[in-house]
Amino acid sequence: MPIVSKYDVKTQQQLLDAVIDVLNQHKAPTDLALMTLGNAVSNIINASYKSEDAYKVAEQFGKVLLQSMQKQA
Repeated sequence: MPIVSKYDVKTQQQLLDAVIDVLNQHKAPTDLALMTLGNAVSNIINASYKSEDAYKVAEQFGKVLLQSMQKQA
């Protein structure tokens, strides 16, 4: 069953395009882009969740990321 988001696809795509544009403007190599995105995820999680919940949120995020990669393979 697909996950239904409370955010519309257009808004998600606009944000993604903006982030990718910034990385492209800086000519960020793949490893730097991934490190930066990983740091952004960590910062968002740490700023948004109590420390006792942050690990579980990060773990779930990782699982969803891996699931999305399997769908693309």
